[in-house]
Amino acid sequence: MDFNKVQGLLEEWGEPRYRGSQVYRAATRQLEFDYRELTDLPLGLRSRLAEAEPMLELERHELQTAADGTLKARFETRDGFPVEAVAMRHRNRRTVCVSSQSGCPLACTFCATGSMGLGRNLRAGEIAEQVLVMARLLRDQDEKVQNVVMMGMGEPFLNYDAVLAACRTINDPDGFGLGARQIAISTAGWIPGIDRLAEEQLQVKLALSLHAPTDRLRETLMPVNRRYPLADLMAACRRYREKTSRRIFVEYLLLDGVNDSNREAEQLAGLLGGGGFHVNLIAYNPTGAGYTASPPERVAAFAQALAVRGVKASYRRSHGGDIAAACGQLAVEGAREQRRKRRRLLHAG
Repeated sequence: MDFNKVQGLLEEWGEPRYRGSQVYRAATRQLEFDYRELTDLPLGLRSRLAEAEPMLELERHELQTAADGTLKARFETRDGFPVEAVAMRHRNRRTVCVSSQSGCPLACTFCATGSMGLGRNLRAGEIAEQVLVMARLLRDQDEKVQNVVMMGMGEPFLNYDAVLAACRTINDPDGFGLGARQIAISTAGWIPGIDRLAEEQLQVKLALSLHAPTDRLRETLMPVNRRYPLADLMAACRRYREKTSRRIFVEYLLLDGVNDSNREAEQLAGLLGGGGFHVNLIAYNPTGAGYTASPPERVAAFAQALAVRGVKASYRRSHGGDIAAACGQLAVEGAREQRRKRRRLLHAG
């Protein structure tokens, strides 16, 4: 929901300001998405709001459930851009992974989303709404959201203002009320966003998609490294650490014969330099890119090589692979085409 637009409409119509708070709490706390359910609003006002600004900005087209209980919802924005969100189960916890863009412009070679190209940035309401809709789906199963990660479609720091606004909505104690430290933003290494986040009072977690310990290898996997090479990226991480004293979570996708040797583990340990980082070793999920996952013995050897050099690491197992909901698998056709269509319409106009 575009809460600012709703508040503006209410003010324009001469309604008392508390009406906006009632709508906001209904959407973010009570997880109500239909004005007819807001019985503390006058019936006429409910009808007027429903016509002027529906509570949901996204239309849900599909809901899939994986064998392990992972949920994946496919949405479409009002102007036709595809979006996906996932609710994963880790033991007795539920983590919701949401998208910040429809598609992604960074074209990481191992990620299906990169093959979509960029549709457009999502608005703050569209990002927060993914969390709220997934929370309602989980509530219907007597479960709730314990963590939110900005690790779905897109590079969050290319949509910084909307992402941080969505985080504040999710964190707001008068709204959804999820603790800031239960929210994580993942970046492929967009340095301006890292520097901006270091100045924020909101104590969300920072995750860095690294996936290679050298510039030469990382450039083959992640073209963004040509713009922000590792020396500059590590300097930004040090600035972030000095400013916030918060740990950075490093995501490292293990690709068989590509980035999983003992030598690369040694290089990674040297790059991180000991404390301040926690490495999440991630299983590769098929995306049609020609890579294969590292075998279990290689994963164990890599983790051991990090451990003996003082780098803490854990192994993150895949969730929802049978419905293409696992890390790197979110991809829906149509983002690039919809962007071209919108450009044609703008030019025609």
